[in-house]
Amino acid sequence: MAAIREQDISKGMRAFDAWREAASAHCNEPLEARLTFSPAALSRSTWAMAVRYSLYLLENKAPGPGVEVRVAPWSAVKILDGPASDPHNLTPPDVIELEPDVWLRMACGLTTWVEEKAAGHITAIGERDDLSALLPLE
Repeated sequence: MAAIREQDISKGMRAFDAWREAASAHCNEPLEARLTFSPAALSRSTWAMAVRYSLYLLENKAPGPGVEVRVAPWSAVKILDGPASDPHNLTPPDVIELEPDVWLRMACGLTTWVEEKAAGHITAIGERDDLSALLPLE
């Protein structure tokens, strides 16, 4: 299943831009502040669309069946080359799970994979458990 419906791509782009704009004001803050940034002023639907659109961008940047990136509760995508899912449970051998705020901070470039991983904000299982080469998006 796609991360976002085709008819929602422009709405997702606007939501991602709104999240990125809110984050841009915090780029020069200390790391501790950036690692906890979460724009409370944005609606839940804006968050959901920003996540879906950013995962759509990731999926287009690195297509493949080898790694599943999950940003609960809103979406998951499979990316990168590698072994496909186990036919019995449909989960690839490499899985990365992120909270929406963690994912969007990295997708927007507010924080890096290394910073979020060191802070314990990333759950990653498998050999290809580092997305730092793919982030930030766009």
